[in-house]
Amino acid sequence: MNTQAHAAEAVDAVTVEIIRNGLIAVTEEMKSNLTRTAYNLIIYEALDFTVGLFTVEGDSISIGLGLPMFIRGMSETVKAKIRHFGLENIKPGDILVTNDAYTTGSHLNHFTFTMPVFHEDELIGFTCCMAHWLDVGGTLGQITTDIYSEGIQIPIVKYRKEGIVNQDLVDIIAMNVRLSERAMGDLRAQITAITTGERRYLELVRRYGWQAVRASVVQIMDHSEALARANTLSIPDGVYEAESYMDDDGLEVGKRIPIRVKVVVQGDEMTVDFTDVAKQVRGFYNSGFTTGIACAQVAYKCLTTPTDYPVNDGSFRPLKVIMPMGTVISAERPFPMRVWMTFPMTVIDTIFKALAPAIPDRAIAGHHADLVFPNIHGISPEDGRLFIVGIGPLGGGWGAKSREDGVSATVCINDGDTHNSPTEQLEAKYPVLVESYRLRQDSAGAGRQRGGLGAEMVVQALSPFSVTTRIDRVHCKPWGLDGGHEAAGNGIGIRKDGVWDESHANAKVFNVRLARGDAYKMLSGGGGGFGDPAERDPALVADDVREGYVSREQAASAYKVIVGADGKLDAAATARLRGTASVTA
Repeated sequence: MNTQAHAAEAVDAVTVEIIRNGLIAVTEEMKSNLTRTAYNLIIYEALDFTVGLFTVEGDSISIGLGLPMFIRGMSETVKAKIRHFGLENIKPGDILVTNDAYTTGSHLNHFTFTMPVFHEDELIGFTCCMAHWLDVGGTLGQITTDIYSEGIQIPIVKYRKEGIVNQDLVDIIAMNVRLSERAMGDLRAQITAITTGERRYLELVRRYGWQAVRASVVQIMDHSEALARANTLSIPDGVYEAESYMDDDGLEVGKRIPIRVKVVVQGDEMTVDFTDVAKQVRGFYNSGFTTGIACAQVAYKCLTTPTDYPVNDGSFRPLKVIMPMGTVISAERPFPMRVWMTFPMTVIDTIFKALAPAIPDRAIAGHHADLVFPNIHGISPEDGRLFIVGIGPLGGGWGAKSREDGVSATVCINDGDTHNSPTEQLEAKYPVLVESYRLRQDSAGAGRQRGGLGAEMVVQALSPFSVTTRIDRVHCKPWGLDGGHEAAGNGIGIRKDGVWDESHANAKVFNVRLARGDAYKMLSGGGGGFGDPAERDPALVADDVREGYVSREQAASAYKVIVGADGKLDAAATARLRGTASVTA
């Protein structure tokens, strides 16, 4: 939409606010109906999806999160469908679909359905739903080296044409996935989501009039832009750079993959330059260019408009992204994409790291930055059928800020509002026993503000199955800021015949077969600390020891705080260790 073109249609502030909340309600109901009708845990529990409303041009009006990293991919997929068919060839009753990884920016598991919305024969926008299907064919439990081994690829086509479903397409998809009844169930759930969005958006338009809704959308986007620009002005002008790395691509174990970013702030605009991010890799950790843009957008929104809703494209008008094609966040066909979500999280972490000197009050130390979950598959002892499930994601530690500790056991930034899978659900549906699920003592980075703690989950096989993990950030541990310490990294252990093996160099294991009674252990990293640990209030350290977050040994070595066996602060011993006159107990 063009602000100037609709300036004459300005709507009063009260109506704009009502419509703003109406737009949010539309996408929230889309989310609700999707989760109520989906077949797989990864959608209705983990919330691995995103829904949205879009303008006729494909710009985001309102996004219902699931995954923050989908904010650019959905919009660009809608725009790609518009370019493919042309607006003149998109009719009432059409539904457009693709899972093309190089369009969505993610992997083939993300089927994206888009529905045009017509009001009085005029196309007024689109609804869209991108959701994770548990299986789309391809190899199972193996590292892939090209897109062709990762599953069925659906180009941009019409799933439904003027109300008539393309049954040939449905049959082709069903024949190419292992769990077709579940795939078809999730397909229907996505159709429910976008038709819900169409119905509710039209109700909003009929209640307030299309002109009022259209003008309100323009004003909402303009407000988001103004807010983003004002908050960008609060960041000192300058060029800020930082680097980190990924452990490896799963094929060349131990060969680090550099992540370098440059952020340029000039007035009310920001440029994020990904020119020096590593080139695309042979292993399946690449993502597409829309995810690369989303890395910058997610970081920018966190820093400038974190509470501005609905999520819309107005927030990103002051942001420019420089990104050559052919990097790990802008991969080109046929490079593999199955684990698209892992590297972008560290890219975002590194943007925050770059800006930390400029805005220490808004900076956050490094977080565990991984889903930390395994995929398992086997034959169910109950019905003799194949089961496939990803158990997680496992929450981990987030970095501390200048004035607050990091949160513990919280899902990584890629997945935003997603949840880890409830133990009761897992044990009821699959042959697993969760032996333990707890916080990892001493996993948090020490600091004046302590990082969040990671978690440990031990899962026993009640029937043989194979386990695969694709964990990273084992060696690139979550960093601290302003003197804060790094946190523990992610990890995995495998128990066979009662003996634990935690020697996996990069925590990546593929198709490891577990017998009944064997187990795996997932270890999520913590969050980095902020500030000198010796400046942390000793009473808070003693509280952490009593809670089991920090051991007495780490309290003494990192925080210079002595806590007795009874859990009480030894103020005199702490004062001597810190070299101060006294410490208040």
